[in-house]
This record gives sequence, C-alpha cells and structure tokens, in this order.
Amino acid sequence: MTTEKSVKPRQELTPEQKTKPYAKYFYRKPVAPDPERLALMQEPCDPAKAMLPEDINDLLNPGNLETEIGWCGLPNGAGFIANRTEMPGVTREMVEWWFVFHALEDLRYQIWYPPQHYGISVSPETRRRILDPDVPMNKKFRGVTHRVVEDIGCGTEILEINFLEPEQLGFDMARFRSPAVSTVVGASVMRRPANSDPDSMMAPAMMCHFYREIPGGMEQRSRFWMGYQIHGGRPELALPPGVKVPHEAIQGLAIHNIREYANLAVLLPEIYGEMKDKGLA
Repeated sequence: MTTEKSVKPRQELTPEQKTKPYAKYFYRKPVAPDPERLALMQEPCDPAKAMLPEDINDLLNPGNLETEIGWCGLPNGAGFIANRTEMPGVTREMVEWWFVFHALEDLRYQIWYPPQHYGISVSPETRRRILDPDVPMNKKFRGVTHRVVEDIGCGTEILEINFLEPEQLGFDMARFRSPAVSTVVGASVMRRPANSDPDSMMAPAMMCHFYREIPGGMEQRSRFWMGYQIHGGRPELALPPGVKVPHEAIQGLAIHNIREYANLAVLLPEIYGEMKDKGLA
C-alpha cells in the first residue's frame, strides 16, 4: 500500500514571491520524518484501539493513549488517524501565531511543506479580523475558515477548514488548562478533488491538533476522524449509508501529517524569530 505516487514537483515562485524574506524556506529540502513513525503508517492499526471523536476529552488525561501513531478504518465507515510530533523550542505563542500568519498568503502556506502545499485564501472579513490589532491571536484563527489547496496523498484537493473553539470540539473547559493542555487547533473540514464541480458533494472530516508542554518545547498530538463533522458541539457521522472512507485516503493523510509537521517543527521557531515583530501583513 503506497500513497507517495501523487506527490508533485514544487511550483515555481513568482518574482514577487522571491522577494519575500521567507522565500528561502521554499527552496530548502523538507525535514525527513522519523522512519520508525512512517513505518507505523504502512499498515492499519487495530480499530478497537482507535479513539472515537466523542472521547476527545481522553486527550486531557495524563500520559498517552493506546494509539498515538496509527490509522485505520472504523466499523461505521469513518477513518481514524493519530500522530504525535515533538516540537523542540516551540511555544504556545508560536503555534497560535503560525495558524494566523500562514493564512494570509500562498507562499506562507507553501513553505510549510512545499511538495504538497499549493495555496491558501481567506475571506476579506477574515483578513480584516486577522489584521485587527484588538483581536487576540487565538481569536484570529478560531471561528474563521481557511480555503487551502494541497495534496494529502490522493491528488490535488480543495479543503475548507472551519476552525472551532475548544468547547465546540467537545472539550470539557473545566479541565482545559495547563499542564493537561497548552492550546488546541481544531476544525471541521470539507474536501473535494480540485478538478471536480464546485457544487459537487464534499467529503467531511474532523481534526484536532492538541498541544502539551514538554521539556524544551511542545508535543503535538494530532487526531483526524474522516467522515465526521461537528454539529452543536458534538461529533456526528456524516457519511451516506453504506459509504466507507477509502483506506488509501486515510493512509495518505496519515503520512502527509507526519511529513508536514516534521517540517513545521523545525521551521516554526526559525520563522517566528524572524517575523514575529514585523507584523502579520
């Protein structure tokens, strides 16, 4: 089983993009992920050991869960993915800044993982919100939608990522504090092939990147439930009867997640140090 075939060559930058101080990261070879983690994604894990989205508060428990790295199809047709990424030198401020900073320009999204990240856009209203100095950083990305173009292993797709507040994901806010958690980036996602009809049905998913402080940095624990959406603060299966998420799509996203966050773990402290005092625009 493989999902590497759809990775495309890098795009060329425009003359204007080449003048950006962070254009250099586009040309740098992406960080190679831990081969042992990639190996864990070669075959599905036991679905009985997968965490279901209604159990999201288990992430607030001390220690680790039974499956921290792996993927599988669930009996109800949905797909489950777990990944853990250590991020030395990364802080909560960096994480929240990044999910604001990269939304404003294609190049900022591309440098995250150039082989598979192609473009990003936000609405004029969201752009105004991001650039408003009176809006706190964690409110600049929560409650907004990013429209991204990327390849998660099955060809170029368009994703609409609707970022949510932690309580909308189902977290118990009475427990939502350090050291159990530092911050969370979560969303409901809809995706479709880039060459499909804009009015065609989009595939649903739910994602959660859960951050805890570790000595010298942060630990990111990612969870995806392909086939789910959030409605009224509760996860709901959003697949038509009898439909199952293809294993190729689940595995493709699992491997993509390992690669993009291995690269971001190294990129983020560098670009934050260079750009944090230069404004978001």
